[in-house]
Amino acid sequence: MDTLDAIILGIIQGLTEFLPVSSSGHLELGKAILGDNSIPEESLLFTVVLHFATALSTIVVFRKDVWEILAGLFKFKWNEETQFSLKIIVSMLPATFVGLFFEEKLEAFFGGDIQFVGFMLLITAVLLYFADKAKDTNKKVNFPKAFIVGLSQAVAMLPGISRSGATIATSVLLGVDKTKAARFSFLMVVPLIFGKMAKDVMSGELNFQSENIMAMGVGFVAAFVAGLAACTWMIQLVRNSKLTYFAIYCLIVGLLAIGYSFWG
Repeated sequence: MDTLDAIILGIIQGLTEFLPVSSSGHLELGKAILGDNSIPEESLLFTVVLHFATALSTIVVFRKDVWEILAGLFKFKWNEETQFSLKIIVSMLPATFVGLFFEEKLEAFFGGDIQFVGFMLLITAVLLYFADKAKDTNKKVNFPKAFIVGLSQAVAMLPGISRSGATIATSVLLGVDKTKAARFSFLMVVPLIFGKMAKDVMSGELNFQSENIMAMGVGFVAAFVAGLAACTWMIQLVRNSKLTYFAIYCLIVGLLAIGYSFWG
């Protein structure tokens, strides 16, 4: 992977992380179109690096929320911040289980199979469409709903299933307010990404090959900068716009990906 390709993929990751259109799916499509021939393990590693960059951009954008949560935790009381943090932990359980016990099988899906990505984007489109038909409420995410949303996040580890789309749609279908659903969706993934990075460092999986360090670095910077811009500019769009727009987009891209797999 050369530097220009890494920058392009970094920008794709940064722009699509905060929209319910599957950043991992777009990365796989980008790799296929750009002719990236990385083996699944290397491809997944680059994907993790870009997700790490957007996790940092999430923390920067939600710094006030993160600070309030941390400040509330250190009060050592059963307050709203403590409950929110525990809900985040509950939501992490399904994805953590999948990551620990099915990681090798999961890696195989990151090998540029754009037909599979296309079908997963169609599933994302269906989820978003039905979520758009749900009634608006003022309800918050409770513990049972946090676990169910966590199940959606685990399924969304597959490329083409939008993590934000699946978790927001699930929350909304469970009766959660769209704004609260979006906030929970964006914050719940941060601990998982940092946990994944820590696990890889401890296991030695992040021993980058020297020729890939430059590509990894510029991809990281591109994803971080694009993530800051996208999260700042588009967060309100994700929270307040009709999800049908994104459903149509995923439908079109999914069909194009399936078509490209046959005739590309």
